[in-house]
Amino acid sequence: MTQKIRVGVVGAHAERGWARGVHLPALSALDEYRITAVAGTSRESTRAAAAAWGAEHAFEDAYALMAHPDVDLVTIAVQLPRRDGLVDGAIRAGKHVYCEWPLALTVEAAERFRTRAETAGIQHAVGLQSRHHPAVRRLRDLITDGRIGEVLSASLSYSLSTEEVWPQRYAALFDHTKGVNHLAVVGGHAMDMFRFAVGDFTELSATLATRIRRITLVETGEEIDVSSPDQIAVTGLLESGAAASVHLMTGGPRGDGFRIEVHGRAGRLVLRATDDSLVGPDFTLTFSQGPGEPRPVPVPESVPVPESTRPTLPDTPVAVRNVRQVYADLARAIRTGRPVEPDFGTAVRTHRVLDAIKRAATTGERQRLC
Repeated sequence: MTQKIRVGVVGAHAERGWARGVHLPALSALDEYRITAVAGTSRESTRAAAAAWGAEHAFEDAYALMAHPDVDLVTIAVQLPRRDGLVDGAIRAGKHVYCEWPLALTVEAAERFRTRAETAGIQHAVGLQSRHHPAVRRLRDLITDGRIGEVLSASLSYSLSTEEVWPQRYAALFDHTKGVNHLAVVGGHAMDMFRFAVGDFTELSATLATRIRRITLVETGEEIDVSSPDQIAVTGLLESGAAASVHLMTGGPRGDGFRIEVHGRAGRLVLRATDDSLVGPDFTLTFSQGPGEPRPVPVPESVPVPESTRPTLPDTPVAVRNVRQVYADLARAIRTGRPVEPDFGTAVRTHRVLDAIKRAATTGERQRLC
């Protein structure tokens, strides 16, 4: 298969949105793809998006896009509360699918999507792209290669500054029943990146707390109750036997983003984000050698990223570069038949971890994961 893969983007807009800011630029930067169709919420906005990105077809109906013969791959870039039926629709149409995270409201639904996609013989990807940052992959490789020896412990912290006045379109973030709350969105992206680098949890305990209990909607001034946890604390053991801890915190006037610290018998690796963005930060990685005699304080040294893994588009936003890599891998999967990650299977495993965190916090009982 040498012809370009024809893509239809559901949720496209000419001026705003995640598809406009990330998916469409990432696709435009790859020779393997051609954007042939877009679908949006109104005739005007959809036609404007088609004109902006050179798409031949503009649809108000996402299912019409999926049925069109000029579409091989469907990108679903709308939020979960507005996504009902779209993943199933793309699978039934026999189209490859790239769906944003979270994949589904429940792990059972995510498992159905994975099974149906596999049965249909289509390739699938999910928007957990932070694992593709070169520094994150470098951290994983150094751990695997034994740079710090046997891993004793690993920790992740993430802090995000947030306002207490929000546009109405983000109201679902503060409702724990909507599937796009802090645990699902912040927890999903953070836990997938952490587990990709250090390995899976085999058991965990958790505490969830809601400290900011009301927020105000910009448009109306209405105050709404918050049920989504803004403090997520997890402790447990990894497959390697190493102890692990995670603290995800949102709220307050300042956030420092991600910090992953991995302690080993022979040294320490620390990954730090340059800002508090959830899906678009850059990272620095440092290594500290174990102490010598007479045990001076180790001086961290910067760990360079190999030339082969450096960003292909250095002048574009980090999120675009990471999503571009997901699309590049997905193109290879479509052409060779070999699956790649992050896919629906990745999403299922992440949903299972988040469910275990919820059960641990609700029951007070330690959860064991297979």
